[in-house]
Amino acid sequence: MPTMSDFSPPRLALPKGFGVLLVLAIILASINLRPAVTSLGTLLDPAIEDLQMNGFIAGMITGVPPLCFALLGPLAPRLTGKRGPELVVIAAMGAILAGILLRSAAPETWTFLLCTALALAGIAVGNILMPVLVKRWFPHKIGVVTGAYTTAVALGASAVAGVAVPVNDMLGGHWRIGLAVWALPALLALAVWLVVYLGLRSQIAAQHGEFGRNHVQAATIGPMYKNPTAWWVALFFAGQSSVAYIFMGWAPKIFADLGMDPIEAGALLAILLGVGVPLSFVMPALAARFTHQGPLVIINGVAGLIAVAGMLTFPLEGAYLWVILLGICGSNFPLALTMIGLKAHSAAGVAKLSAFGQSAGYLIAFPGPFAVGALYEVTGSWTSPIWLIAALIVFQTYTGIMAGRPRYIEDQQRTQVR
Repeated sequence: MPTMSDFSPPRLALPKGFGVLLVLAIILASINLRPAVTSLGTLLDPAIEDLQMNGFIAGMITGVPPLCFALLGPLAPRLTGKRGPELVVIAAMGAILAGILLRSAAPETWTFLLCTALALAGIAVGNILMPVLVKRWFPHKIGVVTGAYTTAVALGASAVAGVAVPVNDMLGGHWRIGLAVWALPALLALAVWLVVYLGLRSQIAAQHGEFGRNHVQAATIGPMYKNPTAWWVALFFAGQSSVAYIFMGWAPKIFADLGMDPIEAGALLAILLGVGVPLSFVMPALAARFTHQGPLVIINGVAGLIAVAGMLTFPLEGAYLWVILLGICGSNFPLALTMIGLKAHSAAGVAKLSAFGQSAGYLIAFPGPFAVGALYEVTGSWTSPIWLIAALIVFQTYTGIMAGRPRYIEDQQRTQVR
């Protein structure tokens, strides 16, 4: 029977300075996992006008990223098993770079959509690969390195959303240039990953041989859809993703409709996202110290439910407190990503769990923001949508407690075989 050591990643000596360079490469790749989406959101109106998009197409562009992540993410493990995650992440950064640049030059709507899909494909693969790379190269520092890259994801989302319009104005006010400039971080990430790949060819080759053997071992785990831990991770990821996308899409409108000045309501979203930046670093480090991550999930869930209760009773009087608490609840995102790295013994196992957990999670989460909009449309009030958010927070708390139990996908498969 395989033991824990059979699944341990190899400990290969890195050339001096390359450990820091690897962390930097992972951080730079992570920074690029949201700007293609958030920069478009802030510059969507002039793009709609110039390309003469109809309302359906515009709505599809803003709502489709989670669906693309769900549908395209499963490509990552298959590509990684053949080429190794380092080469695949280079291709992902290249896809993001090309997608952003080509989109900015698209002459009509459907070309614009196809180029956006190319960038989203790179993001989807990158989403899956980050936990794999952490497990592969830093198996004993999962919490710290996961915290670094999830903080980078949060910074990439919030910073670009906040500065995209001023940067666009500074560059002359043309939306095409304003979108194209966000290809520069992808170009930098691509360059650093090429240096990593060329500088670590021998170590990567040795790692890939071990990764291939682990990939064969991981194949014995069986389908993830038959694995209870994989499903709990996927459901937890779905719950937190649904709540996160609801607030990213609807929070300013909710508070504005409740009587707040629209500019102040927009600032609340920046605060909500800003709270998540330091927590994105702290939460993974804490999670790695717990054998059961349930207590952290409960703390986040209680914070979210207090915020929702406040929004139903004193929405404006305590608005700043409510969004801070919602930002705390939002730290379930880095917690979910950390769980992916902690619930499999090998990097190949993490690849399978990451692909299933994130893809299934995003697919399940996809209807959430649309359901909130539909409830508001039908009822003409935010009360029912806020109750739906409360139910989703309860759901993510329960599934997070179950996902956080000290279980491994490989162990559960062996138990089933017995």
